[in-house]
Amino acid sequence: MNSTGTDFKAAARTHWDAAAQGWDEHTPALHAWLRQTTDAMIAMAGVQPGARVLDVAAGAGDQTLDLAERVGPAGAVVAVDLSPALVALAEQRARRAGFAQVRCCVGDGEALPVESASFDAAVCRLGLMLFPDPLQGLREMHRALRPGGRVCTVVFSAPLRNPCITTLMSTALRHAGLPPRDPATPGGLFSLSRPGQIDGLFHEAGFRDVATTAIDSVFPMPSVDAYLHFIRSSASPILQILAGLGEDRARAAWADIREQLLAFSTPTGWASPSELLLTAARKP
Repeated sequence: MNSTGTDFKAAARTHWDAAAQGWDEHTPALHAWLRQTTDAMIAMAGVQPGARVLDVAAGAGDQTLDLAERVGPAGAVVAVDLSPALVALAEQRARRAGFAQVRCCVGDGEALPVESASFDAAVCRLGLMLFPDPLQGLREMHRALRPGGRVCTVVFSAPLRNPCITTLMSTALRHAGLPPRDPATPGGLFSLSRPGQIDGLFHEAGFRDVATTAIDSVFPMPSVDAYLHFIRSSASPILQILAGLGEDRARAAWADIREQLLAFSTPTGWASPSELLLTAARKP
């Protein structure tokens, strides 16, 4: 790995460790938002009772528990994440739920700490687009799967299909005096959103029967202020963009962001339109 990749991952680990508690606080809201998507991901990965499943970039592990419930006590789930703080939270969650079939470990998704050809299925929910080298991440999942094993990943689709996130980013960048960011930049939320892009990476990694499905996934919150609390207490890149501003400029930026996000208010609260891409494939 070159020094740029090493620095990127060290910064990501530090960032996620610092945000772990805030992310964990909002797990119920995130779980509800991604309920339909998670069910589809598990089904498209072909997860069955008794299966051995790899959960890559597992975060605080709410989808890990869904996987554990699906495989049952005769199966096994190995959850891997770059952040030790998030892995600790996932371990706690699995213990509280009584899932002895779950093992959580710290690891790099581009160099998975697992044996080759040892899993029946692999999933990665909203993690692959954050990898500096997603092709290497897919190659590692391919290595970890047994012949015939299936994989399913979830990433954000195009910026225009996720207007709340683009509004957040553009407003923050404007206040920070920074130019617009190229959505295709590796490691960004929309880095795998170009049509056909992720399918091509799956094929290059050695997978077959590759198919991508778009799914609408509206993120509801009680109010715009509840959403902003989530943003400010989680691992949002907005925090990094605004970190260098003084107190007055930062306050003005957040006020403007709030004003822009009011456009997503609904009669019952607030909701962010969102579209996700689920890509499923098979190892020959």
